[in-house]
Amino acid sequence: MRALIVDDSRYIRNYLRSLLEARGFECLEAENGQLALAAIHGCDVALVDVNMPVMGGLECVRAMRSNPELSALRIMMVTTEADHTFIEAALEAGADEYLMKPFDADALVDKLQMIGIP
Repeated sequence: MRALIVDDSRYIRNYLRSLLEARGFECLEAENGQLALAAIHGCDVALVDVNMPVMGGLECVRAMRSNPELSALRIMMVTTEADHTFIEAALEAGADEYLMKPFDADALVDKLQMIGIP
């Protein structure tokens, strides 16, 4: 499986990469939504932060969902935004699930399984 990690924090990208690679994922990274759109093709899942420069996560998710070629893509928002309005906005934009930072490996695996990613 291929995962795209989209976050402006190098620390978070590295942390997610280590967790995903331990589960056998091939990982790609992007530090904003614009770079993510260029890298997403061929990925099975995208883990997307909300707050990023250039193009934020919600705009990125909307763009991914508007592309018919990405219809099978599973998208999980991974963010510190805990307000219910952000969760609703992420789901309305097309995210399949929402993971709150900070999180551990078990929480990530649980959320991946919830969206059908083994």
